[in-house]
Amino acid sequence: MQKCGQKIGKSTANAAEFRRAALAAFVALALCGTCEAGAAKSASDHDALLSLARSERSAGHRVEALAHCEDVLASWPNDRSAQLLCVQLLSELGASARANELAAKISPALSDAERVQLRADYASHEVRWAKGVPADATHPYAEADKAIDDIQRLANDTSAPADVRRRAQLDLLVALDQADRADEVLSVYASLKQQNIALPPYAEWAVADAFSQKHQPREAVALYEDGMRRDPGPYDASDSDPRIGLAYAYFDAGRIHDALSTIDKLAKDEPRWRRASSGRGNTQNSRKVDADSVSVQLHEDAGQLQESYTRLAAMCAEAPGNVDLRRQLAMAELARGWPRRAAETLKIAASIEDEHDASADLDEAEAQRAVYDYAGAQASIDQAQTQAGRSGRVQNALEAWDRQRGWQLDITHDNGWGNSPDYGDRDQETQATLASPLIGDHWRVLALARASSAALPEGQASRDRAGLGIQGFVPNVEYYVQALPSADHYVRRTDFEAGFNWAISDRWSWTSDWSSAGADIPLRAQYYGITGKTFSTAVQWRASELTSARLDVYRDRFTDGNVRKGWLGDVVQRLHTGPNVTFDGGVEIGGSTNSEIDRPYFNPSWDRSYALTGVLQNVLNQYSDRVWNQRFDFSAGRYGERNFATGWMASARYGQIFQPHAGLKFGWGVSWHWQPYDGRHESRVVLDLNVHWGE
Repeated sequence: MQKCGQKIGKSTANAAEFRRAALAAFVALALCGTCEAGAAKSASDHDALLSLARSERSAGHRVEALAHCEDVLASWPNDRSAQLLCVQLLSELGASARANELAAKISPALSDAERVQLRADYASHEVRWAKGVPADATHPYAEADKAIDDIQRLANDTSAPADVRRRAQLDLLVALDQADRADEVLSVYASLKQQNIALPPYAEWAVADAFSQKHQPREAVALYEDGMRRDPGPYDASDSDPRIGLAYAYFDAGRIHDALSTIDKLAKDEPRWRRASSGRGNTQNSRKVDADSVSVQLHEDAGQLQESYTRLAAMCAEAPGNVDLRRQLAMAELARGWPRRAAETLKIAASIEDEHDASADLDEAEAQRAVYDYAGAQASIDQAQTQAGRSGRVQNALEAWDRQRGWQLDITHDNGWGNSPDYGDRDQETQATLASPLIGDHWRVLALARASSAALPEGQASRDRAGLGIQGFVPNVEYYVQALPSADHYVRRTDFEAGFNWAISDRWSWTSDWSSAGADIPLRAQYYGITGKTFSTAVQWRASELTSARLDVYRDRFTDGNVRKGWLGDVVQRLHTGPNVTFDGGVEIGGSTNSEIDRPYFNPSWDRSYALTGVLQNVLNQYSDRVWNQRFDFSAGRYGERNFATGWMASARYGQIFQPHAGLKFGWGVSWHWQPYDGRHESRVVLDLNVHWGE
């Protein structure tokens, strides 16, 4: 999610303001020549015109204010108040060179205090100007960095009045935040705090945004709320609405309800249209677009993907030329499992945008990573880093990319108790996989170890293996080849394994796995020195996160001559989606046959089963990158075996996953299985643990 504290580009409102300001500067340069000429006009009310000019300036209508100054100077060409106001307006509109020319001609000459005040006004204007769309998207910090240099000189100027220097210090916080220099913002803030200097709301919001960039949402929330208590709005159209930053901070702090209610209220309260400043007709309210866009993003981050996608699609249909909305739509498509569609949407966005910025590069990198195009992802991330390496979003993307292309470690352990014919009274299985960093954007070397055992009535059985493998990636395909020699005394055969996962399209995928001495062979067979070759293949159709269907078929050839064939099909449908909570229901049907009977392991000549399934997931706690989830799975159905009566079967599992920070996860779960074997119900309880380190 692209957060307020992790900005790269500017908001739609700021972009519109920048375009208006650029036009205003052009008009100002045309008007200022007339200001200097001072041709006489008919008599006018001097005080009324000057008061009107000041009112327009206070309202942010600088071009209109400049026109009123022209009227004053047309009749009173030597009026010093009008001349000074004209200089200030030109400076604020960006025509600084022309403003300095006129300032030098004011008589009597500007005092030192007036010159310092003019510098301060211009420096403050530079901060506001830097909030617009950068003149060069490949150098997004140029304007902000220049503003910082000018403000820093003013803040350090010992000849300037104390109030001017204090104002410069506060403006410096805003400029540093605009330049994504969060560490410097917090350093300046700490210094001001030690001096017991109270920050005005606009400065508090800049510091709050810096705290958000540094993943400290509680501190950000406190500053946003304090600033909004003192300045409840309405806010200038050229500024970011602090309620957007507050909603993001709420979300990162785990206050999901507060985040969604805040942003949804803002989106509802903002009118779709605003009266044009010219007084003729209406213009689209860009603040409404911003609020709707962030509302969609936060609902998407809370797991409400269908709702977010539907709203975004409607917004894009209404404004097909809005590049930011088009990119956001692509990311929503990616979240729903449609990487190819997302890539096409990003191409459309690229075809209508004026300049390709770092935000676009990061979006493309996300789509490329999803289809294993790691070379393309590396190029896109490198380009984003070159353009906007300071951005919080770029830094987060770099950290995630480093985790994904770096070392990966997975450890799983299952411990079971019961009276299962295959597992005995007690069983355990442990597997560890260490994957090397990406090699040439296409390969990883794998080191694997597996150890499993079961306490059977006949005695202890075990299957221990360790070996090496290679994992490969090409666009839309992941595959592996690995060899695991035996380390136990039951079966000495080396297990060679291979498989692939091919995303045929956004909806269809195909997976296959083959093993020469498969881990799916029962441990009871292992005890008697029996192993076998296993092969399974599955096809899945996935419309979205809401609906999917899968068919899995397998064939196992045991070394004792038995051939086991089976299939398993399931359909899953999302039944409920809420903020950070989902509930899925499904149907599962399967069956198998064995060519031989009377083997020492469970091998019915024919069996069938069907069950209704359900999965409930929700987030227990969240704070920045720290996430704690829980999941409850259950199923209930019937199992039938040839020569035995059909009976009920059921299973349930409760588990949790805790992520203390990005790149590290711990999981645990307890499950219970109850099913008839040869006409007699048997049960098994399993404790499973897992650790993942990487991405």
